[in-house]
Amino acid sequence: MSDPKVEAKYESILLRVLWMVIYLVVWQVAQFVLGAVVLVQLVYRLFYGAPSLTLMNFGDSLSQFLAQIGRFGTFHSDQKPWPFADWPTPRVPEGETPHVVPPAAHPVRDEEPKL
Repeated sequence: MSDPKVEAKYESILLRVLWMVIYLVVWQVAQFVLGAVVLVQLVYRLFYGAPSLTLMNFGDSLSQFLAQIGRFGTFHSDQKPWPFADWPTPRVPEGETPHVVPPAAHPVRDEEPKL
């Protein structure tokens, strides 16, 4: 007869291999998206003279996500990355000061139209 512990361990490793293959595909897509963010950020920086805060934050979160996939794939962590964990929170930028577009001022509206 077979040992239930050995069967459970074998089933567990097969499930992990399946998740690793899925995350390998996700890695390829995310790597392409990160490359696109880098190029768009470069164009934005050349045009405005400073990087976009939104792109900085998304790029940092995406790079942390890729690092989580790498840690899971190399058995450094048993925690599966997003969507099984929270999406990584972007860290405070350490490089250039980002270009921030101030919010547009809204005109004051009267309650009743003037005649």
